Amino acid sequence: MKQLLFELADAEYQRFTSALIPNINNVLGVRLPELRKLARTIAKGDWRTYLKQAENEYFEEVMLQGMVIGYVQADIGEILNYVAEFVPKIDNWSVCDSFCIGLKVTKLHLEEVWDFLQPYLQSAEEYDIRFGVVMLLDYYIEADYISRVLQLLDGIKHEGYYVKMAVAWAVSICYVKLPQETMAYLPSSSLDDFTYNKALQKITESLRVDEESKIRIRSMKRK
Repeated sequence: MKQLLFELADAEYQRFTSALIPNINNVLGVRLPELRKLARTIAKGDWRTYLKQAENEYFEEVMLQGMVIGYVQADIGEILNYVAEFVPKIDNWSVCDSFCIGLKVTKLHLEEVWDFLQPYLQSAEEYDIRFGVVMLLDYYIEADYISRVLQLLDGIKHEGYYVKMAVAWAVSICYVKLPQETMAYLPSSSLDDFTYNKALQKITESLRVDEESKIRIRSMKRK
């Protein structure tokens, strides 16, 4: 598998990806569509053996494992066991966010996955929390969950940059999808100033928010 990834590597893409993810230095430069194609093939075969033997030396090796977990067909309990084994391998925003968006099985098991996510949202580890937050914004910003989502986001107190950015991103999506509920929350939120103001910025950058609302949002910025 490592040799195959070396063969798929693109030097130009390696430089591009490395610039986007400054906190890692183990990128080969394999384009995501190639990784997804490979992950689908693995998921149709003996994927359990692959996941048991997979190595973690390179960014793409870890990314590929996450993609495979997203594609496999298995009982939700077994999939969540693999998720739990994978999360500690996350050390950058790219693997985290790609992994989360690939876990589409969540849509069929919302309450079970919700319960599974709670310890990650209480973790002291930056990427544990980011994993939990990105899962919330990918699957739970809906009317039935919005109050619980906002409460969880408000309770996250971690100084990690990638936690703060994920929470700000999530709050902005809450506003875009459910503006009334989110506007009721914002004035009394206990988010730190950086996260709060970044959430407002992301709201005003959304093409789905009208100009009048953006003016109001800008006026709420903390000085």
